[in-house]
Amino acid sequence: MIERENQVRYGYACVCMSLQRLNEAKCRGIQKKTFLAEGPNYAANLAIENAKDLLKIIKWNEANGFTFFRMSSELIPWASEFDLEDLIRYDTLYKSFEMVGDYAKAHNHRLTFHPGPFNVLVSENDNVVERTIKDLTNHGEIMDMMGLSRTPFNKINIHCNGVYGNKQAAMDRFCRNFERLPESVQTRLTVENDDKASMYSVKDLMYIHERIGIPIVFDYFHHTFNTGGLTEKEALELAMSTWSDDIVPVVHYSESRRIEDPKAKSTAHSDYIYDEIYTYGYNLDVMVEAKMKDYAVINYIEKYYKLDLELS
Repeated sequence: MIERENQVRYGYACVCMSLQRLNEAKCRGIQKKTFLAEGPNYAANLAIENAKDLLKIIKWNEANGFTFFRMSSELIPWASEFDLEDLIRYDTLYKSFEMVGDYAKAHNHRLTFHPGPFNVLVSENDNVVERTIKDLTNHGEIMDMMGLSRTPFNKINIHCNGVYGNKQAAMDRFCRNFERLPESVQTRLTVENDDKASMYSVKDLMYIHERIGIPIVFDYFHHTFNTGGLTEKEALELAMSTWSDDIVPVVHYSESRRIEDPKAKSTAHSDYIYDEIYTYGYNLDVMVEAKMKDYAVINYIEKYYKLDLELS
């Protein structure tokens, strides 16, 4: 239903609005105060429930034509504060995630992660780098529990998240710290262009790709703020060239919230997608980063493909 001509596949991120509004699936988190009082095993119990709801989302996606989904990085609350294998219910947690992965693989769903901006491999502070390695390692471990491929098909995508006055030196630190990551992360890691001219364009990120071989995720919206001297099509094609021939490149698409609220920050994401997404005839997996999630993609498909989609 959602897969369209030119083999373009559209996905959404983290929350299924259709199920959430029915109170049938959510991602449970806890405040630090509660975590400190209750401990890791309480967080693990919530994670098991999160995994069960994630399976509900994947099954809903299958029923409604979505085969591309970005999972929440909050599946295991406060996971950076403990080792997963030390948990009392680790076997149950493992099995819960394994069931998600089994279903996704059986139905050829692409599941990915996009860890938050506190992951900074370019940092000059080794404590920040250590926390980044821990967090990324947890993402890789969850994907391993699911039995997902150790390839960018199941990508873990991050930004560089800093320049520190010397972009070249920062990218060199990224490459050095990449070598400190476990194989479960190295084999899945991708890097994305930024929405500030002082940060990293696709053209800048080619240095990292050429050093360590990781693919570049092209973000259409970010490119409008930081072109690196390239047109949209040129930047897209350059990013696509970093992906192996056997894995469909992922791109991100969003639009400015100023379309809906003139007072909003220009880089804030809109609720829905209004313009047509130009893929230039390429085979792409498009992650739609709109606040209305699955509703936004369904609205886009109905508008540009003239379909009336009936949800299960």
